[in-house]
Amino acid sequence: MELMFWWILPAAAVTVPALWLLGRRRHRARTARRRPVAHSDRLTALPEYQAALRKHRNRLRLLAAAGTVLMAAAVVAAARPAERSTVRPEQHKRDIILCLDASGSMNSADAAVVDVFGRLAQEFDGERIGLTVFDSSAVQVFPLTDDYAYVQDQLQQAKSAFDGAGSGSFLDGTWNGEGSSLIGDGLASCLQGFPAAREGEETGRRARSVILATDNFLSGTPLVTLAEAGAVAKDRDVRVFALNPGDYDVGPDAGAEQPGARLRSVAEGSGGAYYALDSPDAVPGIVTGIEATQAAAFRGAPRAVVSDRAEVPLAVALLAGLVLAGASWRPRR
Repeated sequence: MELMFWWILPAAAVTVPALWLLGRRRHRARTARRRPVAHSDRLTALPEYQAALRKHRNRLRLLAAAGTVLMAAAVVAAARPAERSTVRPEQHKRDIILCLDASGSMNSADAAVVDVFGRLAQEFDGERIGLTVFDSSAVQVFPLTDDYAYVQDQLQQAKSAFDGAGSGSFLDGTWNGEGSSLIGDGLASCLQGFPAAREGEETGRRARSVILATDNFLSGTPLVTLAEAGAVAKDRDVRVFALNPGDYDVGPDAGAEQPGARLRSVAEGSGGAYYALDSPDAVPGIVTGIEATQAAAFRGAPRAVVSDRAEVPLAVALLAGLVLAGASWRPRR
């Protein structure tokens, strides 16, 4: 325990007695100017007067004690008692890549997808999040980071770009290849966003997930098919959680070769899940699924923490103030 503003104590130790002495001097000066009253000793000798005088003096003593305690507690609280400690915050070993299909067929849904991403980011605490957008080629918007203020800012810029209100340069670089909506290449590029294993690093303890938003309408010949990218995700122990804005081809009579069915197969085959974008279970389902991948948490770098501990002096000041207020109150007669 220490006092952050310790100099307040000696300053108060000098100032308060000085003010008290000044008040006493003024009181004596006023007393000296008073005129004596003849035969007042007859009044002061009465038992009733003596009882009232004792009561008055006891009340003054109580007022003085409460005021002194209140002043001392206020001075100590103003000196800011604090406690320094060293903590190692717990962090979660989870990496999440948000993988967004920015093809023309997704324009009407991209803003909604970004809203979903923003809601997902609000649910996480300690995870690292990255964003990659793709069409015929992929662009990493930002790498894995746990700076959620930065994540929210970037997602807001993405939403403005998809709404047509932001800068058109946000998606520059996503049309450098041939074709459109090359989902396999996009997913493979998103998988490359995870850091490579370092020597001695326990990569098996870091859970990895990709949240893939695409309607899976392929136009062109990708270098990597969706099935191949899904196999890579499964081999690297990366769970794929798919969001499909269309989802109209997945039903009781849907064939396994339809776009939504292929996307569902890849997502569920990796240990992830498949959702329609407007499904009420999408956000809580993805959050629950990602949290289920949590491995052992680890401790971050030690950091010093200063905690204010003014509870005791403030509580004493409050009690003294209540006593002072109660002793100062007089019922009217």
